[in-house]
Amino acid sequence: MEVDEVPPAAFCCDHDGASQTPLRIDVHTHIMPARLPDLNQKYGYGGWISVENTGSGKARMMLDGKPFRDVECNCWQPEERIKEMAATSVDLQVISTIPVFFNYWAKPEHCLDLARYLNDNIAQTCSLYPSKFVGLATLPMQDPELAVQELRRCVEELGYKGIQIGSHVNDWNLDAPELDPVWTACEELDVGVFIHPWDMDNRGRMEKYWYPWLIGMPSETTVAISSLIFGGVLEKHPNLRVCLAHGGGSFPFTVGRIEHGFQVRPDLCATRCKQNPISYLGRIWTDSLVHDEDALQYLIKKIGVERIMCGSDYPFPLGEQEPGKLIDSCAWLSSEDKAKLLGLNAASFFNIDVDAIRRST
Repeated sequence: MEVDEVPPAAFCCDHDGASQTPLRIDVHTHIMPARLPDLNQKYGYGGWISVENTGSGKARMMLDGKPFRDVECNCWQPEERIKEMAATSVDLQVISTIPVFFNYWAKPEHCLDLARYLNDNIAQTCSLYPSKFVGLATLPMQDPELAVQELRRCVEELGYKGIQIGSHVNDWNLDAPELDPVWTACEELDVGVFIHPWDMDNRGRMEKYWYPWLIGMPSETTVAISSLIFGGVLEKHPNLRVCLAHGGGSFPFTVGRIEHGFQVRPDLCATRCKQNPISYLGRIWTDSLVHDEDALQYLIKKIGVERIMCGSDYPFPLGEQEPGKLIDSCAWLSSEDKAKLLGLNAASFFNIDVDAIRRST
């Protein structure tokens, strides 16, 4: 199925077979293994995440001996996730690793080793519950040759539908020529690319008020997609599918300024990109995680109702606690458009078999 072809509206049925609610696919959810080896010991240096069991189905993620994040069993137990999915009418989750596990800073062979461990874990979860989960692979992006190797393994051997990558790779923005083999392989293998911000500035003025997450993440996403545009990546790779987390970050709301810069300072902005940045809006996808009805309406106007997918950032507190609730609440959206936003667009982007999901519900 071509990406532009959105399947006819699909609805999940109740037990007597009557159509009730649109198919609901959450494209932005994170998961981690139930068990994680001592990575500092395994690889011989620090900087890796460790996990401490704090009891009662809870754990604490630690980074170099300092608390990073408290998590609950829904972060690693698929059965708990399925219960919570049922409670919020989510039919299928697209599951991906927590971005702190990207580890692009590490030695490539160690990053590959951990990526394989994480990808195998996600693949196992999807195999156990194929009607509930679809996986996104993580790659050692700091070594594009190894990244392509792992991408091929995940798609050809494990059945992955896409990958999740960070908004930059150490000192490389996403237009780095070194990354070109990854984009070529993504086109060849027909996988969707979910871009998640990570490694935000947390120093000086950005230390307080959770700024790295509230302000840094939207900015990181804007740098990522602007690099793909200005760097000529989208132009060179016309079949590359990319989706931006968190409603595209700041990009949809600053694209006018970005386009104006392209027009008035081509000597700075148009050195590797021939096409107007606005022309790529039909190529860019986002999730729906904007937390505000006016913002969602503007996002739909800029990105298009067929390019936005329900995404919640489950199971973390900055996400939408009831996936798709904002979409459901918009009285100005037609039932057909809600069905696209809640599930059908995701099925198109990730080549998910809608009929198989519908039969399993």
